[in-house]
This record gives sequence, structure tokens and C-alpha cells, in this order.
Amino acid sequence: MADVSPPDTNRRAGRKGGKKSGKVADFRYKGPPQLNDRRPGQSPDNRGEPKASEPQRGASNRRKGRRRRHGGKPAQSQSPQAQSPQVQSSQVLAQPETRPNSAADKPRHPRGTPHPRQAYAALDLGTNNCRLLIARPSGENFTVIDAFSRVVRLGEGLAASGQLSEAAMDRALGALQVCSDKLRRRNVFLARSVATEACRRASNGEEFIERVRRETGIVLDIISAQEEARLAVLGCHVLLEQGTGPAVIFDIGGGSTELVLIEPTDTVPRILDWVSVPWGVVSLTDTVGRSEGDAETRLARYAEMRRTVFDSFTDFAKRVAPAASDAEDVRLLGTSGTVTTLASLHLGLPQYDRRAVDGLIVPSQSMRGIADRLSAMSPDERRTLPCIGNDRADLVVAGCAILESILDIWPANRLGVADRGIREGILRSLMAGAA
Repeated sequence: MADVSPPDTNRRAGRKGGKKSGKVADFRYKGPPQLNDRRPGQSPDNRGEPKASEPQRGASNRRKGRRRRHGGKPAQSQSPQAQSPQVQSSQVLAQPETRPNSAADKPRHPRGTPHPRQAYAALDLGTNNCRLLIARPSGENFTVIDAFSRVVRLGEGLAASGQLSEAAMDRALGALQVCSDKLRRRNVFLARSVATEACRRASNGEEFIERVRRETGIVLDIISAQEEARLAVLGCHVLLEQGTGPAVIFDIGGGSTELVLIEPTDTVPRILDWVSVPWGVVSLTDTVGRSEGDAETRLARYAEMRRTVFDSFTDFAKRVAPAASDAEDVRLLGTSGTVTTLASLHLGLPQYDRRAVDGLIVPSQSMRGIADRLSAMSPDERRTLPCIGNDRADLVVAGCAILESILDIWPANRLGVADRGIREGILRSLMAGAA
């Protein structure tokens, strides 16, 4: 993606000993050898997920030869080997009789593009969330046919213990079992499953990855911080405001935050510089402490969060300062639960609506104002706000501190909001590799 691939010197990536671990997998999804010990699945939290069969922004809903949908249900993905007898019969009735293996039997789609009937999947196991996206190619874009998201807090307590707790691993495995079931039901042709900061940092991260493989059949790749940044840029750069000169794309995660200085091109951006710091909404909250106390204590706690994050950005801030001062229009795009939550509050949404948030441009001062108000509120007060609730009430303040620190070093007047990132980057990589 980038002309220059910066060295990944500040993160270890799985058993690869710090080497780049982000190669695209080329395996077909395989189910687990043992399914009898299935963990009970909770009701999925589909916050921020595209509805099945909802195209990504800019994708066309029309496709030549598409069959009419029945009852609005999402179309099932079926490989030629797994088509149902009903589908086979309708194809026979709709086509003239031909000899086996004749040209009429072969799928017709443009050369250099992935087959439109094949389903691809991207799974991102982060420090706070487990997310899955399954899609089919649709021209230069893709159409989502299934999605899943659940807060698992895999990195809870990691800052203090250095290990993934049993409770956190159990929560993640419950979500991954749901993902495993979806992958099989959708007959996924090509999948890539990645794990990020929590598994990079945990001393038992590799053991957990092996347990996931045994119990769910999902093979997780612990990717490097560099690869995480690259995939996030690949997944959301299309939402960057039009303009000239360098821009910054950032991803506030549960266990880390990535900032990438990019230069737009006619295709994918060129990465000029990047940094990954070990502060995400979970790791920063756990490190500074969860006790909030009275209003004065809450403001002091927020100031400490700001200082902690800003100090970690110091070297990167010095490197990008010339680009920020020389740019005619400083552009900034963020992909994270923090920016989508604050954007929802900016719009006054009664509940989260991805269609309203993804691609929104918000004045930076509005985002700072919301961050200041949230940091002064008690946890109980934040829980009553739409689009925050119990899941985000104790973590959103840390996200606000990280966001304000980013605005300090890259002073954009407007902030672009993306409800897309690593999974979309994985899907585009998979589909491009299959073309």
C-alpha cells in the first residue's frame, strides 16, 4: 500500500518475533474439529454494523443478472460446490441446454475482478471488541451480507497483570463461536482473522490463539502495529475530505492508537509516517485508574490522561509539525468507537445510526466541547446519554483524552468520521488478491 514501509520497531507480532506478520491469508475457512463443547452465545451487539446486504458507501446496489430478493432477506453466499438443489433447478430452467463444461456453464464476470458470488470474511479481535464482516464483491466495492459485533473487553486488567484473564478469554471465545457459526453458514470462500494489541502484549497471547483454534476452528493472526495501521488506512481512506497535501488518519482502539500521515494518490494513499502508542480506551482507563470521585477529581483524572497520551505522541508530533504548518487545509479522519460516539452526540441521535455517522464531517471544536462535557460527568450521568449506555460509559472519557491529544498535534478545523477500518481493509486486500 505504501511506497515506504516503516520498520515496526515498537511492537512484537505473535510468534514471528517482531517481523511483519500482515500477509494476506489464502486459506479457505475450515470448521473446528470439535463442536460439542460450544459456548453459549449471547445476543449479538450489532452497534455500528451495516445491515446484511447493505452496500458500502459508493457501492451500487444493482448487478446484472441479480435474482429478485424474496421477503427482504439477505442473499445467502453459496459456492458452486455448495449450491442447494432449489438453486440448481432454477438455473437449469433459466438456461438453455448445453453440454457439460461448455462455455455457457462457466461464470461470466470481468477479468481481473473477484467472482461476485464468492463470500469473503474479515474478523478483527481487538482489545475491546470482536467484529466480523462478510461480504461479496460488487464492482469496485463490496456488498455486506452478514456482520457481527460484540464488546468482549479482552484486554481488561491486562495493564496490571500482563496477562489475558480467564473471564476475558471466555467472553472473547463466546463471541468467536458466533463468528465461527456465521462463517460456516455463509460458505465463506476466503477469510482472514486478526488479533491486535491485547494479544500482542499479553504473555499468554499465543496460548489464547491456540485455544481459539481448538475450540472454534478460527486461526487468528497476531498482526503487527504497522499492519494494523495499514489496514485501517486501506479500509477508510475513501472518506477523507477532498484536498491537497498530507493528511492524518487515526484509529483509537481498545489497547493502542495508531496515527498515520498519508499523501493521497489516485488509488490508495502513500504512507509518509506513522506511530502506534500503547494507549487505547481500555489500557488508558486501567492505567490511570477507574475511580472517578467528585467533579474536581474527574477533571484532574482527565488532565492526567491528556498528559499521558500527549507525551507518547511527542516524537511523532515533531516529525509531522512541518507538514501541518505547510498544508493549506489540514485534514483529519478518525475511525473508532470514540469518534462515532461523539459524532452521534453531535447529531443528537436517539440511537446509533451508521448511515448518519459514517462519512460525517464535524467541526473539531464541537468534538472538543463534547469531550469536555463528558469528562466532567459522573459515570451514571454518562450512562443515561444515547449512544453511550453501560458499555461505553467508563471508557469514552479515555477516548476523549486521546482524541483531544490528536487534535493538539494535528490542528484540523474539521474531523472526518469513519465507521469502517481494519475489517474493510482486510476485505479489500482479500478481494484484490483474488482478482
